[in-house]
Amino acid sequence: MIKKFIRPALVALLACASLQWHSTARAASSETPALFPDPVIATGKGFEIKRSQVDEAYLNYSASEAAKGTTIPDADRELVRSRLLDHLIINQILLQKATEDEKSTTQKMVDDAINQARTNSPESFDAQIKATGMTLDQMRTRAVEEQLCRRVLIRETTNGITVPDADVKKFYDDHPTDFELPERVHVAHILISTLDPVTQNPLPPDQKKAKEKLAKDLQARAEKGEDFAKLVKQYSDDPGSKDKGGEYTFARDHQMVPEFEAAAFSLKVNQISDPVETKYGYHVIKLIEKLPPKTEQFADASPKIRQYLIGQQADKALPEYLEKLKSGADVKIVGQSASTSGADTAQGPPPAK
Repeated sequence: MIKKFIRPALVALLACASLQWHSTARAASSETPALFPDPVIATGKGFEIKRSQVDEAYLNYSASEAAKGTTIPDADRELVRSRLLDHLIINQILLQKATEDEKSTTQKMVDDAINQARTNSPESFDAQIKATGMTLDQMRTRAVEEQLCRRVLIRETTNGITVPDADVKKFYDDHPTDFELPERVHVAHILISTLDPVTQNPLPPDQKKAKEKLAKDLQARAEKGEDFAKLVKQYSDDPGSKDKGGEYTFARDHQMVPEFEAAAFSLKVNQISDPVETKYGYHVIKLIEKLPPKTEQFADASPKIRQYLIGQQADKALPEYLEKLKSGADVKIVGQSASTSGADTAQGPPPAK
């Protein structure tokens, strides 16, 4: 099965949308004037970018690199800042191109995601919001803008591109190994978390023991015939599967933590596992079915292939599109080099060393 259908040149650009933050939102939350100058460093039709926005984006990018154990070399800092400025400019232009339907759809999608997260784990959700240093409204605004940029950029760059059916079929025939599906298991599970919902640190031994007892009790109830999906709904601490009956389908490729994967593949159909301990807590697993290796049929693979081929064509035109985007918005850089090319923009900030 093809693993990657997202256009490579867009990956970095879309990822950098998460670095975006607007001085207008920040100003709205502050009633006191800035203590230090915050000059405008870029302008365009209907928007301006201030130095503080680039500073914020740079700090966020630096933090994300630090979390991966890397740092930005001194020699690359100005280039990174230049490219981040370019991303902020592009994001502002893309936001202006969003339709009312896209805005309302995106707002609903973000609101639904927030409501689901708050329902699944209120304490964890509140802790995560607090860690960002933003209010819930600011976080919601930021998320909507990020998703709108993604939606508009994909619409704009793929509009009008078509791929003949013959090309889709040729790709399928020329890449047979990409559509080989390995043996998989379809399971349902109940997670009894042993992590503190706020700090995500391990619970004390006495509380962990109580969690293990609960997991064993749920195993016994499931083995006696209680509805497993109802037990999931009532007890599971896994927000990713709780509303889907606790179900996952996966292969032996480390999509799951090793202990969970090993237990799932060792079960017989309809068998309930003993509690399986992982770094997340105790899992009670039920094997629903084992799926033997097979080749994904062309009818199932063709929509993904078409999306991938459209993306390849759009990637080739992306640098030129971004330059036209900025040119049409009358972008002007004040006091900073505007030498970043469209190709650089498509690549995103350089990887830290």
